[in-house]
Formats: sequence, C-alpha cells, structure tokens
Amino acid sequence: MQSHHIISGNNQNITEFGFKLNGGSIHTRRTMMYDELYKLLSFVNNSDAKKEDYLKAIFENNCLGKRSGSNRSYSAKYLEELYTLDPSLLIFRVLRIFWDRDEVGRPLLALLCVIARDPLLRDSVPFIYDYQEGDLVNRLKLESYLKENSYDHYSDRTLTSITQNINSTWTKSGHLKGRAKKIRTKAAATPGSVAYALLLSYLTGARGEYLFNTQYTRVLDCSYSELLDLAEEASRRGWIVLKRIGEVIEVQFPSLLTKEELEWVNEQNR
Repeated sequence: MQSHHIISGNNQNITEFGFKLNGGSIHTRRTMMYDELYKLLSFVNNSDAKKEDYLKAIFENNCLGKRSGSNRSYSAKYLEELYTLDPSLLIFRVLRIFWDRDEVGRPLLALLCVIARDPLLRDSVPFIYDYQEGDLVNRLKLESYLKENSYDHYSDRTLTSITQNINSTWTKSGHLKGRAKKIRTKAAATPGSVAYALLLSYLTGARGEYLFNTQYTRVLDCSYSELLDLAEEASRRGWIVLKRIGEVIEVQFPSLLTKEELEWVNEQNR
C-alpha cells in the first residue's frame, strides 16, 4: 500500500521539509511516544534550541528518566525517527512553534507530525476515520486491513504488536478510548492543530479549499465549517493568513516558512 493518499503532488523536495516517504516504521516497536516527547519539550523549553540540545537533554540530563544508556540511546533514536528533533527541518520547527502556543492541541500536533513521517501509521489513517464516534474498533480487523494492504510479510506475532502500538497512538491522539476495548471518539481539534494540518497539506500540494479536504485535515475529526472556523481563529492570532472572498479561499504561511522554504514550495508547483 503506497502512501500517496497523504503525500501527493511533486515530491521532489518534500523530504527537505522533513517528510518521510518510505522506509521502516517505529510502530513495529513503539507508539508515537507522546509522553517522551512531552517530557523532552518540557525540559528543553527554549524555542531556539538546536538538535544537539535535545539530544543532550536525553543523554546527559536523562530528562526521560531512562535507567540505562542503551535505553536513552533507543529513545533518542526513535524520537528522531518520529519527529526529527531538528529545528532546521520545517516539520519539527513548526511543531515546536505550535506546541508552545497551543497546549490543548499537543496530542494532535504530535500525531500529524508522525503521520508525515511514519508510513505504517500513515497507512492506518483510512481505517481509523472510517469508524464513527462510539464504534468499537476491533484490533483483529486492523490486522486484516494491514495484511490486505501490503503488510502481509509480517508474522502474526509482529502484526499483533504493530496493531497494539497503532491503537495506542490513536488513543493518545484522542481518536480512541479504552484499554481492552477501543471505542472511536472525536479528537479535539484546535486552532494550532488546524494551522499545522493546513501547512502539511499545503506542502504536499493542496491549495485553496482542497487544503481542507486532505488526510491531514480529516484526522482532525472536523466538518468543513468547523475547520474553517478554527483556521479563521488561527489567522486572527497571526499564525497563518486566511483570505476568503465568497467561496474562494486562500491560505498563506508567511510567519512559518523561510524564504528558502518558500522557494522549494514554488519549485514544486512548476
């Protein structure tokens, strides 16, 4: 199963922003590690921090509270895979910006970043949003879904572990609740999570009203009008620029994109 349903358009430069098009998945071993990310970003509370500052916090300061050096090493490696921890990459830099501005939106911000970087989680998105609020989400059905979509090379034991990790990630993000039985719930979208989802959509080629109908905006569990209201609130706060004339909508990100990044975006559109 290819991931073009979320990463589309001209992908020539998209990895420059921090997107990961293919490769392995951390969900074969871990969840999206939200709690570890929370501890790390709480410890390194300087928005100008560099990647080495985050790694120093893990290894030298043991901000994650790991018992051994090997555990710290694995945690650092997995967090890098999930989030890059590199402010020179747009996907993490903007995650950090909205993390500091929008505390309520943090679980969805983390999820959106991981969807852009983890192919396995990305491919589980259609499965999750096909469920309605209150539906029982069966893990065995997720196993079958993954087998049917090019993940049949995993052993049954590994698939069980993968689906447990994926379900745990969707629980942390607010899409599921419960332990033994997972029930579909409505995620709590915020102006920050909507702005981040719109930016990710923009980077993958969506424009205008199509920005509000991508896989990134769909996982926010909002109607079009709800998304528009939250986007307008983000615009009022100066996080994005939303222009609306009748049915014509334009969204820009002048405070989030550097000049070089804007040139990369323009190259994608040529």
